[in-house]
Amino acid sequence: MKKVQWLLVVALALLLVSGCATSYPMGSIYTDLKLPVAVTADPATNLKVGTATCRSILGLVALGDVSIETAAKNGGITQIHHVDWEAKSVLGIVSDYKITVYGK
Repeated sequence: MKKVQWLLVVALALLLVSGCATSYPMGSIYTDLKLPVAVTADPATNLKVGTATCRSILGLVALGDVSIETAAKNGGITQIHHVDWEAKSVLGIVSDYKITVYGK
């Protein structure tokens, strides 16, 4: 019986210390981030804004087009000035991602 308990403790410890690397900082309970993607040297004046979003459910199903191209098209942008993105997640159950493109 002690061997089974020991194996369970070791398995749980390995699960807790093993991590998954992501391309952005992620909280295990709640995540709400705003991060830059790209910037140009042009001065920022009279910029249009376009967005694109997608949603992931349980990390099993992800729907939407969150590409820079789609965001630029949604904002009527032909020259991109800079790009930001946002990520929101609650317990990894529902996660929303959004790209925001600024330009002319």
